[in-house]
Amino acid sequence: MSSLREKYSFTPSEAAPAPRRTLKAEISAVGRGLHSGADVMLRLKPAAVNSGIVFHRSDLGVSIPARFDYVTDTRLCTLISLGEAKIGTIEHLMAALAACCVDDLLIEVDGPELPVFDGSAAPFLFLLESAGITEHGGLRERLEILRPVRVEHHGAFAELRPHNPGGAGFDISLSIEFAASAIGAQAYNFHLSEEGFASEIAKARTFTLVGEIEALRKAGLARGGSLANAVVVDDDKVLNPEGLRYADEFVRHKLLDVIGDLALAGAPISGRFIGNRTGHALNNQLLRALYADQANYRLTNGSVAKPLQLTAA
Repeated sequence: MSSLREKYSFTPSEAAPAPRRTLKAEISAVGRGLHSGADVMLRLKPAAVNSGIVFHRSDLGVSIPARFDYVTDTRLCTLISLGEAKIGTIEHLMAALAACCVDDLLIEVDGPELPVFDGSAAPFLFLLESAGITEHGGLRERLEILRPVRVEHHGAFAELRPHNPGGAGFDISLSIEFAASAIGAQAYNFHLSEEGFASEIAKARTFTLVGEIEALRKAGLARGGSLANAVVVDDDKVLNPEGLRYADEFVRHKLLDVIGDLALAGAPISGRFIGNRTGHALNNQLLRALYADQANYRLTNGSVAKPLQLTAA
């Protein structure tokens, strides 16, 4: 989209701005990549005010901003890239960062994807809470939705809308439907908050259908997948011996993915999300459609707003 190269101007909001946040201390962990099957070292480091969230391939010396216009692949995960450097499966960490209101962070990884850990965002939330989160100055930006923006594909859709009168923050309504009777049709409504995310969403694991596993392996994907990091469904059966963490764990995990994918917007979203059977591809297309027309949004931090510089996609 060539229009993504344009500079945008924004109108300041009257809402009082909040200070930006980062980690109090560096923290690291080692885990296996879901698709590569290789061990990965992850380091989360405090970052300077207004530096934003940035991924760094420590083995290649390449840094990639955590933004939707750097997304180049959405098959089974969200992957960002810059040149030959790629980092995939970033959505679970991004969801945890959005819930904890972390604005500035350097994320170092020594391979092409983040560790999958148990397939949820809970281990990332644990790392953030263990490192501690602190306000460190500056003004937190907010991406206010001014009019509805919608993308569709074969009956699935994702939409951003302005708040209802009196609304604030980020509200999410999501529905899914799968032929497997263990999943079926599910729906969930959620208002994004750190406490709510920890109790309702963070522990929901990624999932797959048993009939898809062989095809994924042949495609060179899910080589690190197992019952330890994914829920596996065979029609009416959940094959994981421990069962589900929530009766509706499937829609909660899809909602987790929405939070993580939309955390690549460049600022926290103020508005409502409504989706049906959406996935990484539609979530990313929604942000591209949002920024395609300046009348759709207003980016503010309570002072003179700066234009968002976007890459071509």
